[in-house]
Amino acid sequence: MPAPTQPPAPSQGYSSDAAAQAQAEMSVILCTAGYDHSIRFWEAWSGICYRQITLQPQWKQVNKLAISPDKAFVAAAGNASVRIWDIGSQSNTPIATLEGHTGNVVALAYSALGRWVVTGSEDGSVKVWDTRTAQTQRDYLHDCPVNDVVIHPNQGELISCDQSGSVKIWDLAENTCTHELVPDEDVPIRSISIASDGSTLVAANNNGMVYVWRIIPVPDGNANLLPVTSFRAHTKYITKCLLSPDGKYLATCSADSTVKIWSTAGYDYVLDKTLTGHQRWVWDAAFSADSAYLVTASSDHAARLWDLSSGETVRQYDGHHRAAVCCALNDINLA
Repeated sequence: MPAPTQPPAPSQGYSSDAAAQAQAEMSVILCTAGYDHSIRFWEAWSGICYRQITLQPQWKQVNKLAISPDKAFVAAAGNASVRIWDIGSQSNTPIATLEGHTGNVVALAYSALGRWVVTGSEDGSVKVWDTRTAQTQRDYLHDCPVNDVVIHPNQGELISCDQSGSVKIWDLAENTCTHELVPDEDVPIRSISIASDGSTLVAANNNGMVYVWRIIPVPDGNANLLPVTSFRAHTKYITKCLLSPDGKYLATCSADSTVKIWSTAGYDYVLDKTLTGHQRWVWDAAFSADSAYLVTASSDHAARLWDLSSGETVRQYDGHHRAAVCCALNDINLA
């Protein structure tokens, strides 16, 4: 996410700087949602909410958001279903609904090309959906509620975690579970993250613990997962763990109202910064493409944009009147 340019003085009128700023704003899709039945889209630098999707009351809260790689669509996971909107439209009506779960959908991710999405639900299932037909392509079962799911950068595997403390890796081609990791039995794994180069897997649990594995490819076979470290990142629940796109940092969000930024150098996971400012639980986070900024969403009704070089809040997004529990950011420049 590039730093904002200064707006021109009134006497200058329209300038190339103003055009560049407008273009930069349009290239950043930032949205938040939660318990107030609305999805809000924000101008990242000004903090202005420029669009609001008002949800039907019967749809309940939004648990998770995902923006398609081409920035054309936003998907919102809720109670037993996922709804998809056209970002360029001003319509409140979804263009597609993914129906098939029987419990809250709490995990959601787009594939690299946007042709399929994966969901995880409290009904104990992980489903893969074709975005063109809104039909299920794959269906994998845990024996308890699923808390998170991510897509391996190779686009051929899924990684999910659950309430019993299990992390499972699914091979989409073979349609089987190839690995199961249980770092602390019966302690729910709340969140998982995989490095953009596929080299590292991180999991965080309800006891504030973080577990890290190296993923070592094996020729003509499934990868080996080597435990490299574990550490207590928070004294309360970790709600989200997220590796930065450049792989240099891990962000952990917690019920203690803080976000901690950990350096991953040498697999040492040394605390780099603690981001303070939220007043209640911090539920979700998203890195900018250049790993320089982090967006967070909190039960204090606000979302924040953090400059990770200083650890300071550079923008606060106010407007939700109940807990903001999810955020999504796509500022990747594909030009």
